[in-house]
Amino acid sequence: MSFNKIICNKIRTPDGTILTSYSVHDYKEHKDKVSKEVYMVDGGNDYLRRNICKVPYEELTVYETDPFEIIRENCHRGTWDKEGNRIWVPLYKMSDDHLKNCIIFNVNKGFALDCFANQMYQKELDYRKENNIYIKD
Repeated sequence: MSFNKIICNKIRTPDGTILTSYSVHDYKEHKDKVSKEVYMVDGGNDYLRRNICKVPYEELTVYETDPFEIIRENCHRGTWDKEGNRIWVPLYKMSDDHLKNCIIFNVNKGFALDCFANQMYQKELDYRKENNIYIKD
């Protein structure tokens, strides 16, 4: 059995709130202002976990089979901001050097050059080259 890899695990609740689970145990919930129900997401890129509500949510999950223009806006890398807070940055906002350094970091940590994360970083670099996009630090 073959499954599509999850790029971004997210939903939109009736009041417009978007809930995103970035990693395997990144449980998020929200009490909706419109439906008054509690919505949740969990599972990051490993699995989709939802609760059932009377008023349905909108499924926004992105898969590896989606167009790259959508993937690059929804594939995130965890990093830290200048204050030391954990943040999630989409590929299209990462600098070219950051993308290249992520590939080097992964290889130095023992991941294959063609591991999924490195494939995404390289696809973004290729996309930028094809579209004359350069993002400096």
